[in-house]
Amino acid sequence: MYTIQANPTGTRSLEVSDKHLATIEKYGLFRRLIDSNGIVDEAVLEKLRLNIRSLIASQEEDSKDLLDLCIDVIYHNNMKAFGLQQLIKLYLEWLSQQESADEED
Repeated sequence: MYTIQANPTGTRSLEVSDKHLATIEKYGLFRRLIDSNGIVDEAVLEKLRLNIRSLIASQEEDSKDLLDLCIDVIYHNNMKAFGLQQLIKLYLEWLSQQESADEED
């Protein structure tokens, strides 16, 4: 379980699990999410939310992992653009750790 800071002052935080990060990887939720300017703002968060809603609506199979990610992280009251930026940083760190573990095996 990881804790990310949800606002610049550090008064709000979110809990993120390995399962949440694996769901982000499984569905490629961060691919082509951020524009070339590299800025994560509320529009990027809204784009992510709309992408996830579209995925859930088009799923024929059980999408419990996506729903859990939405409830616990993406649609959490504390999630704002700063929190999404922290989530992306955590995801990139987690992904590099996963790749390192795969290379060792």
